[in-house]
Amino acid sequence: MATVEHLTTRTPRASVEELLTGLHPSSRFGDVSFSSYRPDPAQPSQTAAVKALEAFGDGITVSNGGLFAKLFGSKPKGRAGIYLDGGFGVGKTHLLASLWHSAPGPKAFGTFVEYTNLVGALSFRKTVEALSSYRLVCIDEFELDDPGDTVLMSRLMRELADAGVKLAATSNTLPGSLGEGRFAAVDFQREIQVLAEQFDVVRIDGEDYRHRGLPAAPAPLSTGELDARMNAEFDGGLVAVDDFGALLKHLAGVHPSRYRQLIDGIDGIVWKDVHTIEHQATALRFVVLADRLYDKDVPILASGVPFDQLFTAEMMAGGYMKKYFRAVSRLTALAREGQSHEPS
Repeated sequence: MATVEHLTTRTPRASVEELLTGLHPSSRFGDVSFSSYRPDPAQPSQTAAVKALEAFGDGITVSNGGLFAKLFGSKPKGRAGIYLDGGFGVGKTHLLASLWHSAPGPKAFGTFVEYTNLVGALSFRKTVEALSSYRLVCIDEFELDDPGDTVLMSRLMRELADAGVKLAATSNTLPGSLGEGRFAAVDFQREIQVLAEQFDVVRIDGEDYRHRGLPAAPAPLSTGELDARMNAEFDGGLVAVDDFGALLKHLAGVHPSRYRQLIDGIDGIVWKDVHTIEHQATALRFVVLADRLYDKDVPILASGVPFDQLFTAEMMAGGYMKKYFRAVSRLTALAREGQSHEPS
C-alpha cells in the first residue's frame, strides 16, 4: 500500500539558507562532467563549446576578491559571463551543470525562474547580498517573460558582475533577442543591452527538438482506477493525491520559490480530473511545478484530459509557448514513467 498525502495541505516555509542550498543541479545532472558529454561529430560547435566552458571554468578564481579588491583592485578583464545559445536537446544543461561541478564554491545553479522567484521571496537587495560572495552563478533556461523580469535581471546580472561573480547561462534565444514576442521588448532595449553586455555568446548547433513536435501523451486513466494503479505502482512509497482544480488554487498561495519544498519526499503524483488551464497566471505557476517534478523525476498517474490538452491553443501559440511545450513534454514523460515505467 502507498502512503497518501495531499499537496493541498502542504504550506512549506523555507529560510534564506534553505533557498540558497537548493540552488544546485537536479539529480538528473548530479554526476555529469565535461568528459561525460558526448559531442556530435557532425556538429563541431559542440566540441568548441566544451573547450570554451573548460577555459571559462579555469578562469574562476578561488575568491572573488572581497571588499578590498572591489574598492582598490583592478576590474577583471573580459566579460563576466558565458552564454550558451542553442536549441532544445543539444546538451546545454549538461554542460552548464558540468561547469558548476568543476568550479570552486560557493556557487549556485538554478533556472531563470528560480532566480526571479528568489528575488520575490527575499527582495532584490538581499538576493544581491547573498549571491555577491559567490564565485559562480549558473542560470539555466534564461528567458525574459515581462518588463519586470527584464529590469530585475538586468540589474541583478550587472551588480553580480561588478561584485566579481562569474556568470554562466543557457538559453534558446540570443541575449539581444530576449523578450521578443512576449512584451514590447523594444521599449526595454537599454536593459536588454546591459544584460547582453555581461556575456560572451557560445553557439551550440544540433537538431532542435522544437521541430520534432510533442511526444504523444499517454491516454489518461479513469478516476475510478487511480487508487488501484497507485497502490500497484507506488507500493510502500509516499504519494501526493490531489484534485487537479484544488491543486491549482493551492499553488496560488505558495510562493514558487518553495515548490521544491512542496514536493519534498514525494515518490509519486496522482491527479484527479486534470482539465485545460484557462488562465495565463495559473498556467505559468503550474509550469514551475512541472519543472520541479521533472527535476526530481516524480512519476505521475492522472485522470481527465491528456497532458497535450493541458494548455489552451492560444497559450501554445503565444509568447510563452516555449514554456508550455517544455512543460507538456516533461509531464508526458513523467506520465509515461508512471503508467508504463518508461524512463523520463
